[in-house]
Amino acid sequence: MAEAMLAERVSESYPQLKIASAGVGALVNHQADQTAQELMEEMGIDLASHRAQQLSSELLSEYDLVLVMEEDHIQAVHDILPAARGRVHLLGKWSDFEIPDPYRQPRQEFESALELIERAVGEWQQRFWPE
Repeated sequence: MAEAMLAERVSESYPQLKIASAGVGALVNHQADQTAQELMEEMGIDLASHRAQQLSSELLSEYDLVLVMEEDHIQAVHDILPAARGRVHLLGKWSDFEIPDPYRQPRQEFESALELIERAVGEWQQRFWPE
């Protein structure tokens, strides 16, 4: 949801930005959760083509900025690629909050996560990609 929202918000003004998502425990090649797809569709964002990928050192090496949902993910990224230190941050960094993974949770948890994602993406956008 975060990848799609960030791409939606900044890709038109900044087409040179490469935005992707990957998980530290991804279900490789699986589609986004049905609830996530429904919520994003309600926002006019289509997740039908999304496929999960596993985070790797090769993938990390392609990006200057890595945004994660939870504090534990920062260490997981550093474990995969120690050279990523300094470019890994919480998506909720600017207001210092984590975004819990709603996987296998009721719709309400996805809605809560999406609200936090929207807030966090907005804060990054204001700081780095203002319209």
